[in-house]
Parts: sequence; C-alpha cells; structure tokens
Amino acid sequence: MHSLWAKAYEQNNYAKPFLATKVLLNTHALLERDYGADARFENVIEVGAGSGIHFGFVRHAFEKYVMCDASQEILDTIEVPAGLEDRVETRVVDATALPYDDDSFDRLIATHVLEHIPAPHNVLQEWARVVKPGGVLSIILPCDPGLLWRFGRTLGPRKAGISAGLPYDYYMATEHINSIQNLTTIIESLFPVKRTRWWPMPFVRFCDANLIYATNISL
Repeated sequence: MHSLWAKAYEQNNYAKPFLATKVLLNTHALLERDYGADARFENVIEVGAGSGIHFGFVRHAFEKYVMCDASQEILDTIEVPAGLEDRVETRVVDATALPYDDDSFDRLIATHVLEHIPAPHNVLQEWARVVKPGGVLSIILPCDPGLLWRFGRTLGPRKAGISAGLPYDYYMATEHINSIQNLTTIIESLFPVKRTRWWPMPFVRFCDANLIYATNISL
C-alpha cells in the first residue's frame, strides 16, 4: 500500500486538473523569484527531487545540477532536457546524511521535503554543511496544519486518494510529521539572513492564512 501511495503522490498532486495542482506548481515558481537568468550558481544540489518538477522552474545559470532522491524508481522518471545531459546528474541519496564534503555546493534546494523528516533541526544543519559560505539554502514548506492548508487539500488530492483506495488521512498524518509552526521556528532560530515569502497572503505572515512558505537562506 505504501508503494502505491508513493507512486500516486506526484500524479495526484501535479498531473490532475485540481486547484491544488495549480497551487503546488506555483510554489516552485515562488521560490525562484529571487533568481532570474542573470544569476548563477555553479554547483546545485536538489534533495528530495522526486520526478524533477522543480527543475523546470529554475531560471538561473549553473554548471552542475544534482537531483537526489531516496528512490531510484522515481529518479528514473526524470526527463533531462536535451543539451543538459552532461550537466544534470541524478543520484540516490539519503537527504539526512549527504555523501558530500563540506562546502561542496553553491545552492541546495529542498521543496516539500523537510515536513517529512525526523529531527529537522539536525537535517537543516546537514544541508547547510554542504553549502559554501555565501551560498543559498532554498526551502519550500506547506502550511500544514494551518487552517487554509487543511481546507485546500480537500479540493482534489484527498478525494483522488480516497477514490484510489488509499487511506489518505492516515498517510498525511504519518508523512507530514513536522508542523509548519515548528519548522519556521527552527529556521528562524538557525538562520538570521533570508528572503521569505508567504502565499497567498504575503503581508499576513501567519500560517493559518497561507498555503505556502518559501525561503532563500543566505549562508
């Protein structure tokens, strides 16, 4: 059953004509607003890359982009754009223990990952370890269990999961183990310099009024 959930997750969240699909796609664009075509990060790593959804929203230049995930099966679904085969790499990696030296990358990206991982304070420090001084740690989080998020996820994904015979509420309870309140408190405590956006109410920096939290942290 868990394997079925993993396979269906991105299809239900990104391939269906739901309002929730549009919201999730918008989150990736939100994180990239700070970096246009004039920006450059030589070496980039994305943890929990899944099927490579976020890569399509990256606008800045790079020399090497490493997409990591715990599942080779999911990584095999990634279609690298023509002409970038020599600069884009996929690799099975445990996001909590990265097999890279200190200061290996100019940017680390983690979209909708940290809410799933135990001991997020330790994981954040592990991610920061592999980023060079002056580099960027980029994170997207759902505002779960905020009021607007709980309402929004009923508009498509929950119904689709239940229709597929999946115990949607059970899996969400066991997968989203870190609340947005705790995660933002940890991030605020560990990293003083960052550019943070809330969506869709950017001037109401409160999780119950928003669906998404996105931050680019300067290290």
